Amino acid sequence: MADTKQDGWFAIQTYSGHENKVQRLIERKIDEEPGEEEEREIREVLVPTQEVMEIRKGKRVQVTKRLYPGYVLVHMLYNQRTQHAINSVQGVIKFVGSGSGDPQPLREEEINKILGVEVEEEEGTKEEIPFHVGQVVEVTQGPFTDFSGTVQEVYPDKGKVKVEVSLFGRPTSVELDYTQLKGY
Repeated sequence: MADTKQDGWFAIQTYSGHENKVQRLIERKIDEEPGEEEEREIREVLVPTQEVMEIRKGKRVQVTKRLYPGYVLVHMLYNQRTQHAINSVQGVIKFVGSGSGDPQPLREEEINKILGVEVEEEEGTKEEIPFHVGQVVEVTQGPFTDFSGTVQEVYPDKGKVKVEVSLFGRPTSVELDYTQLKGY
């Protein structure tokens, strides 16, 4: 391996279900590394999660779901020393994209999306969602194709619409991209 140095966020493949354990072990390595945070080679570790509402036993419960099961993100300076340090962590399989040489850091747009960082958009670039609460719509794409439902919520910032459809005779809320819907 060449002594290349790349700085950025790298995706690490882990055994599924071991993401939090790997995160704790890498955080321990970060804490053991001397120097200020900006000077450290391994800076931050993250298991991307999202808060979602689920129905359990007839009640709405907020749960934390992993966005990318089996993966952990590490903000680091990639070199031979840090590669060895990460690969030696119990539960780590490999760096994503390291099949043919050194892995590449995630692009800035990808990491901003994962971290939820809002990048300022020019005025007028945000798309207008043509649906409103209470409107009856038909799903045109995806697993709910040809289902009809009623719009419950509109999320213009995400380009998503929450629609209540009848699934096995029960009302079920699904969040869909507005491009998957057709209004009546």
